[in-house]
Amino acid sequence: MSTSMIAGAAAIAAAPKTGKTPRVFERLDDWLLTRATLEGSIGFVPTMGALHAGHASLIERSVAENEFTVLSIYLNPTQFNNPKDLEVYPQTLTRDLELAETLGVDFVITPRFDDMYADGYRFQVDETRFSAELCGGHRPGHFTGVLTVVMKLLNLVRADRAYFGEKDYQQYLLIRDMCAAFFMDVEIVPCTTVREPDGLAMSSRNENLDTAGRARAATLNRLIGSDLSDEEVSRALADAGFDVDYIVSRDGRRFAAASLTCGDRVVRLIDNVPL
Repeated sequence: MSTSMIAGAAAIAAAPKTGKTPRVFERLDDWLLTRATLEGSIGFVPTMGALHAGHASLIERSVAENEFTVLSIYLNPTQFNNPKDLEVYPQTLTRDLELAETLGVDFVITPRFDDMYADGYRFQVDETRFSAELCGGHRPGHFTGVLTVVMKLLNLVRADRAYFGEKDYQQYLLIRDMCAAFFMDVEIVPCTTVREPDGLAMSSRNENLDTAGRARAATLNRLIGSDLSDEEVSRALADAGFDVDYIVSRDGRRFAAASLTCGDRVVRLIDNVPL
């Protein structure tokens, strides 16, 4: 974890406690019984865990805007096209639950795979256009896994609002449009990307950066925010040691994905900035 991420997590942990310990549900049947008793607005923050200040900003907004806040922590295997990426994804459940308490979360769902995919992933949610571009073009099946699990979670929580960070802007757009297409009664709320002081977008994957990789990582945001063309940015990143998936400007934003090799790990970074 980078020094600033450690400092940010420590600051959150040192903040005054809310005095409210969230109820944690591993079994979905137990959660559904509790959900049936709730009256009042519900905000939902779906995550894969390894929470950081970016997640904290989503939770804080949900707590401010709703009577109840539900957090899910579920490392969803169906959205990983690369098994090695899944194996090294950070898992920090104890720390995550401590942060959830600090931030005022009411309920935490930590479901098991067999409950989430009792059908063995037989039924899937596919999007046939935008999901094949940008990240989807480099991660086959990724967005099918994302959309499928998000629809399941939204149906389980039945929230009034669900909060998603703009760092994963393509994901946000696909989830927003999926909910509209299927007439799902939930507001999908985009939240501004939280960044390190040097501009690096907060991400759970940043924990896998070694010292040298972390020093280089902020180059991604610096270059995509420059006046260079997409092609020039791609070349500059390659010269800086990145393996570039894409640099694409479209729909008023510049999207980027590039990887750094850190020892025996390949850390994929994504970012986007408005033009």
